Amino acid sequence: MAKTAIRGSISLKNKDQLALMREAGRIVAQTLALTESAAIPGVSTAELDRMAESHIRRSGAKPSFKGYHGYPATLCTSLNEEIVHGIPSPSRVLRAGDLLKIDCGAIYRGWQGDAAVTVVVGGSTNGAVKLVEATRESLDRGIARVQAGGHVSDIGEEIETYARSQGYEVVRKYCGHGIGRSLHEEPPVFNFGPPGEGPLLRPGMVICIEPMLNAGTGETEELEDGWTVRTADGKLSAHFEHTVAVTQDGPRILTLP
Repeated sequence: MAKTAIRGSISLKNKDQLALMREAGRIVAQTLALTESAAIPGVSTAELDRMAESHIRRSGAKPSFKGYHGYPATLCTSLNEEIVHGIPSPSRVLRAGDLLKIDCGAIYRGWQGDAAVTVVVGGSTNGAVKLVEATRESLDRGIARVQAGGHVSDIGEEIETYARSQGYEVVRKYCGHGIGRSLHEEPPVFNFGPPGEGPLLRPGMVICIEPMLNAGTGETEELEDGWTVRTADGKLSAHFEHTVAVTQDGPRILTLP
């Protein structure tokens, strides 16, 4: 979930705490895989949300998002020009060609995991696949810059440079974040540079990196529901996210299956 609030200061996690966050991340990854495979034409976003909550609770965890600042659901399900924080609904039935962003968080024994994927429902020929691939690649490139001794802004500079090389703009108003016992902790992880600024990356830090790439302008607007964010020009957006730990040996992705 893109940052909506920050709590506390930067905290460093020990080995035992990272193990608990890894378990939370594994549950998130499994939930995303389950809902991604179920995201076919004719399925509503509310059905995906029920499936996600059931799996998270059966896994011994609880949803991070449900009730967070009043958010009403387990998943964020954002369609097409919607960027993040779309609310699942029985009336939002998937159609072939829809660009669906699924964002999921889980809390395991007090520790958080958070990740997101973008799915092209039923395949598409409208440029959506290229946008999705570029966004996924920008996440991979951002993660590769998670090196102890580097700066948080190095990640954003890498994401923005690659996005623009592919003809896309990054969302600047919403960003990644630190994570731990709280869903949103310091530091913010922006998707733009310049490099060499912000906090140093130190072993034990855990951050969520979540590039949001738009096919048009990077400008956004929030809908009347108080949550859903869409592109200002109505063009497509894609979103990927992983929870990543900083180690002496480089990045460790905690939200893998």
